[in-house]
Amino acid sequence: MVEFIFEKFGKGVTDFLGFFGGVGRLCGQAARDTITPPRYTQLLLDQVYAIGYKSLTLVIVTCFSTGMVIALQFSYGLEKFGGQLYVPKIIALSFIRELGPVFTSLMVAARVGAGIAAEVGSMKVTEQIDAIRALGTNPIKKIVIPRFIGTQIALPILTIFGILIGLFGGMIICYTEIGLSPQYYYNKVVESLALKDIFSGIGKTFFFALIISSVGCYKGFTASYGTRGVGLATTEAVVISTIAILIADFFLTKLFMWL
Repeated sequence: MVEFIFEKFGKGVTDFLGFFGGVGRLCGQAARDTITPPRYTQLLLDQVYAIGYKSLTLVIVTCFSTGMVIALQFSYGLEKFGGQLYVPKIIALSFIRELGPVFTSLMVAARVGAGIAAEVGSMKVTEQIDAIRALGTNPIKKIVIPRFIGTQIALPILTIFGILIGLFGGMIICYTEIGLSPQYYYNKVVESLALKDIFSGIGKTFFFALIISSVGCYKGFTASYGTRGVGLATTEAVVISTIAILIADFFLTKLFMWL
């Protein structure tokens, strides 16, 4: 029994270290190949469109409903203390620092991370990646780099849209439930924000984008043959990306507070 426990623990540690080593090696290869020609600009634009534009509706619905719920909860909670006038400030700080970047990244991880892993995994099991190598083309440049850079471009833009939509949803609740005018809401939001708050919120998304794209590509490249292997890689990519984003958010928050 003890040997079985140690065996499972050792296998878990080995898999954990192997995963981080593989992701790190993939990121290193992508960084090295990015600066060398050829560059597939059209593939990059296609990824920006697929990652950014096609995720916009999901981000809008998520952030809009979240902004309304947060405003509603805080308005009820602060009503007994007479602090409803502070609801716009609370919404602005929480959405720009945390809720906007994290919720947007989680939605993109669920949609885009799964899509990247499934697409690359399907290319792996159908030997399309081997065919790309046989034609003398670097699969890192043609498959990984457009997804890496496309996510780095699309996720911050989606986060900005998500933050604005979330603040708009909060404004609707503040106007209909509390009776705060849109002008007062806008003034309080602007007064409560500093440049460091915006930098902290948007800055996190570049790290989250790297997590989503790197995990998705790595799981796709290491998918086992067969449809079951692709499905397992897709599930693992979403789960790992989600957990990594939540863990990274804590350390990034501490880092930006320190800076």
